[in-house]
Amino acid sequence: MKFIPESSSRRVPCYRVLDEDGRIIPDNDFVPVKEKLAVRMYEQMATLQVMDHIFYEAQRQGRISFYLTSVGEEAINIASAAALSPDDIVLPQYREPGVLLWRGFTLEEFANQCFGNKADYGKGRQMPIHYGSNRLNYFTISSPIATQLPQAAGVGYSLKMEKKNACAVTFIGDGGTSEGDFHAGLNFAAVMEAPVVFICRNNGWAISTHISEQFRSDGIVVKGQAYGIRSIRVDGNDALAVYSAVRSAREMAVTEQRPVLIEAMTYRVGHHSTSDDSTKYRAADEIQYWKMSRNPVNRFRKWVEDNGWWSEEDESKLRSNARKQLLQAIQAAEKWEKQPLTELFNDVYDVKPKNLEEQELGLKELVEKQPQEYPPGFHV
Repeated sequence: MKFIPESSSRRVPCYRVLDEDGRIIPDNDFVPVKEKLAVRMYEQMATLQVMDHIFYEAQRQGRISFYLTSVGEEAINIASAAALSPDDIVLPQYREPGVLLWRGFTLEEFANQCFGNKADYGKGRQMPIHYGSNRLNYFTISSPIATQLPQAAGVGYSLKMEKKNACAVTFIGDGGTSEGDFHAGLNFAAVMEAPVVFICRNNGWAISTHISEQFRSDGIVVKGQAYGIRSIRVDGNDALAVYSAVRSAREMAVTEQRPVLIEAMTYRVGHHSTSDDSTKYRAADEIQYWKMSRNPVNRFRKWVEDNGWWSEEDESKLRSNARKQLLQAIQAAEKWEKQPLTELFNDVYDVKPKNLEEQELGLKELVEKQPQEYPPGFHV
């Protein structure tokens, strides 16, 4: 009689390509990245940084109601997006705007969503940062945690049935693995042999809950094996490692018709959201260490610069232009009218039921009676 031990005596290794100084680790295998792709990846990582900074400040100024940054996780966003095909269907969590940015979502489209104006594809019904794009195969973000994982299993199975040369790709944070949908999603994908790439951003914190209070296993990567899913742990702050891992995982998912799990080790440098103050539950010097010494953008920049593909002049020009374009996008988004009140009641029923008509009428009367209680630009 022999019981399987609760954990292995050795941790699963973490795949890396670049060291902390942006140099290739000797005797390493990785998917080559040429100059054009590398420069575009860096440009998008830097643009994401600028976007996060300006939208965060806009929220602090009271111009938008909510925001959530990807600071410290730019490599996971951009490198994973670069490794995918435009036909792959992405089911995000909420910290992957870089994937949408890479696919061609404009700064104006980001701003329109955050301001919930008439140009917002979600018609102003969602909180800011809940982006989505049918055109770019990017499912609209949903606030409930992990619901996208069993949905991804279904999307992957659909692609398989239709014999598409594509896979589903879904993202989750470490905290989301405590949800039942994480386990249901992985098990469904494994049993149905669906082409799904599950990417878990293990950034150490689920809002204020540390990973030590989330699980006793060796991270997330071992959970894949429990469901019969091929898995890898990768340094999420290493853009080349993320690119290689996701590119390889996608190839396996599509050609072998199987799910793959990637655990990307990283750190959430920013607060969970604008509703959070992370200095209440973690040390400021810990945040500063990851912000400065383990910065994924700086690390990738060193490698691009060492190859002679980037200069200080390029850097200054890029960040200046990105900032200018973003400020223009925000100013334009603010000038758009808001969605009319009637949009609250549309797009659910083919024929609006009587109780909904009564609610709509009651709300209109309330707005007309107390217009001073509603923001400028708000109209029935």
